[in-house]
Amino acid sequence: MRFASLGSGSEGNALLVEARDGATSTCVLLDCGFSAKEVEKRLARRALSLDALDAILITHEHTDHIGSALTLARRASIPIYMSWGTAVAVGANEVAGIDLRVLWGEEAVAIGDLEVLPYTVPHDAREPVQYVFADGRSRLGVLTDAGIPTPHIVAMLNGCDALVLECNHDRDMLAKSRYPQSLKGRIGGNLGHLNNDDAATLLASLDRSKLRRIAAAHLSQQNNLPELAQAALARVLGASPIDIDIATQVDGFDWIAP
Repeated sequence: MRFASLGSGSEGNALLVEARDGATSTCVLLDCGFSAKEVEKRLARRALSLDALDAILITHEHTDHIGSALTLARRASIPIYMSWGTAVAVGANEVAGIDLRVLWGEEAVAIGDLEVLPYTVPHDAREPVQYVFADGRSRLGVLTDAGIPTPHIVAMLNGCDALVLECNHDRDMLAKSRYPQSLKGRIGGNLGHLNNDDAATLLASLDRSKLRRIAAAHLSQQNNLPELAQAALARVLGASPIDIDIATQVDGFDWIAP
């Protein structure tokens, strides 16, 4: 298995996950929060086109995650997976004419060579899910939008070989920002986004016996710095901050094999 980010942050999120088994391969796109033109441009950076995608998976209905997913799924006849609540939030008219596959939290589905496990998280959306991917050899856990760490999230992410973990904001930077108090409350609330300290707390709670790679994702460009996120996670691991990969808004990160 390998994975690569096409970009991560409030302006758009998209993550590629690919599994190979001999001559066959499976490639899925997790979230599609950019314009159709931008998605194709960013796929090309990773030497891929829409034809390479076996499925598009959606975490929730917010624009920075669903973006052009419906357009591309319809245009390229790509199956699209999301929770029932996300499909309802999107609307019946919007999902008409696409190959919609409904997911249920904690019920794994097979997509080619990948086992995909959606799991429920606390976030301010209709029925948000995050995902764990497995190919029989390694497990990749993804968490990009959650207000607080929970025992359920810990249970889902235990024992992963690689993690993509939200480090949305630094508490002090958010408190001192020019954001209105209502927005600060939403971001920092129980249904908002993980700050660096909470991400580190979650990481410390996990079974990390197999963990080999970790990437910080969904960093706020206004209320966080890559070095702050790296330092918070590195302290838990007893590692150097440079060992923590960063999913940037502009470039994401290149292919990683756990």
